[in-house]
Amino acid sequence: MSEAAAKRRQGWREVMGNLRQRKVLAMLLLGFSSGLPIYLVGNTLGFWMRKEGIELDTIGFLSWVGLAYSMKFLWAPIVDRTDVPVLGRVFGRRRGWMLLSQLFAGLALVGMALVQPKGGDMLVLGLSVEHLLVFGVLATVVAFASATQDIVIDAWRIESASSSEQLGLLTASSALGYRTALLVTDALILIIAARVGWQVSYEIMAALMGLGVAAVLLAREPARAVIAVHDQATRLWTPRGLVDAVIGPFVMFFREYRSGALLILAAISIYRMADFVMGPMANPFYVDLGLDEDTVGAVRGSVGLVATFFGIALAGVISVRWGVMAALLVGAVLGPCSNLAFAWMAYVGPGKLEFAIAMAVDNLSSGFAGTALIAYMSSLTSIGYTATQYALLSSFYAMPGKALKGLSGMTVQHLAQGRTLLEGYALFFVGTALLAIPVLLLCVALAAMQARKATSSG
Repeated sequence: MSEAAAKRRQGWREVMGNLRQRKVLAMLLLGFSSGLPIYLVGNTLGFWMRKEGIELDTIGFLSWVGLAYSMKFLWAPIVDRTDVPVLGRVFGRRRGWMLLSQLFAGLALVGMALVQPKGGDMLVLGLSVEHLLVFGVLATVVAFASATQDIVIDAWRIESASSSEQLGLLTASSALGYRTALLVTDALILIIAARVGWQVSYEIMAALMGLGVAAVLLAREPARAVIAVHDQATRLWTPRGLVDAVIGPFVMFFREYRSGALLILAAISIYRMADFVMGPMANPFYVDLGLDEDTVGAVRGSVGLVATFFGIALAGVISVRWGVMAALLVGAVLGPCSNLAFAWMAYVGPGKLEFAIAMAVDNLSSGFAGTALIAYMSSLTSIGYTATQYALLSSFYAMPGKALKGLSGMTVQHLAQGRTLLEGYALFFVGTALLAIPVLLLCVALAAMQARKATSSG
């Protein structure tokens, strides 16, 4: 056997050995737990609300509960530096926070199932309160609990990796679990709802949060960061410790990347903006297009599933072969294809073939771009500030788009004035696709900056 063949064989052995690791299975389940609540307070919730006759502008406004994911850097220092009472002592800092957030998210999902998105008032502690307000508060609790879970899962993923290769494996495992959860909450739930109703569907989703609890029991505290975390905890409540907890992660980030830090944050902040702005209107669009739950769920669960996994795998191959920056550039081009596919469907109508094509384009593009961006952001964090720095980066990547998406329903209604509603949708989707132009320009500048840095250091 040649030396090259022996190295390849050894490489495959290492890969298979990693796949059998306990942390990889835990990461897969944690990725699922992380992705499960997203659509339940976002895009899928829009389908349910539209079926209940809720107006597009209200659906758009309620999507602002997703801003919790963009604000998580505000409480990430607390998650980074403190233990949950009782749970922290039993499970450790990372796992304690995971378990607490999962319990809150699951209970609030049950509450959403019981309250349901309806008009009129309901009695709460003897007081008459608007039904949608109570429903919105419960959705907000789910979003904040889920965002907290994301903070600590991302930190666990980065801190548990013993090498850059293992970080890539854990990131891919996380993406696979995450995308599977999105498939469940974006496709399977529609098939379930068509048969047993939306209330039971949301109760089932709440029960599936139990997979996250199982992952907490399976996972172990990351040994690589224990010493740093312990040192930080001993001085957290001193004035210097508090300043370091809140300001330290940001100072470290800007010290590491200097003037390039602003370019990095700018590129990250609008990389997925087109998807975020379009998101709240996707499912109401299906309803107004005349597609039922069975059709949407079946296509998403077949064509969408294959396209998603292909997009994730393709991003991984390009990252390994040509680097994360190359994948980031390709993702910037593929990202807006989702929006253009929706615009095309609005013009051609609700045929099953057309819908399948649009879903294939949408899921491949989203799977690729999301994986490329996660891998890039993961490479930017520093041990000791992992949770806060990654929360900062993921908040920047989501905040602008989520701030604007609350206006999506109002925008579609405005564009539809003097036109059909589907024409209004089409114009909206094309307009959101144009947001990709500055994304591509910033990614090119980012690649040029990285090339200059590599040249100067070499």
